[in-house]
Amino acid sequence: MQVAFLVAPEGIEQVELTEPWQAVTDAGHTPKLVSTESGRVQAYNHLDKADTFPVDRTVGEARPEDFDALVLPGGVANPDALRMDDDAVAFAKGFFDLGKPVAAICHAPWTLVEADVLRGRTLTSWPSLRTDITNAGGTWVDEPVKVCTAGSNTLITSRKPDDLNAFCETFLKEFAR
Repeated sequence: MQVAFLVAPEGIEQVELTEPWQAVTDAGHTPKLVSTESGRVQAYNHLDKADTFPVDRTVGEARPEDFDALVLPGGVANPDALRMDDDAVAFAKGFFDLGKPVAAICHAPWTLVEADVLRGRTLTSWPSLRTDITNAGGTWVDEPVKVCTAGSNTLITSRKPDDLNAFCETFLKEFAR
């Protein structure tokens, strides 16, 4: 299974990238880092710069058809930048159009708000996104992990780094279906 991790050039919450990445790798799958720019992306530990990671493909080169699932790491700046990039939004929306599973943690649902794929869905996120999700037609819940299946697409969401173990376990189970 090939799993795309969609991130902006900077502002990714490092642990929300590295722990799901490791979970995908440990499960025997292949993670690929997709970004809006080539080169390396800058991760953060909250507001402090952390490590950089090499981009495998840009959104201009990648196609949702080439992957089995999508993971959207959080960080405040990461999804805020992605939602302003038409190609990134279209890439994320493409997984919904194809009925492929999507997992998003913390602030990552902002990209999905922009992609207009939350109507009729129930999801969780960092609490400050509650109004945005509601205004986008979704129902927000305060749970460590929420799985919402609508049609042929499954959306797995989680609130914050403290929920990473449950998030990774749940999305791996759902991706395997």
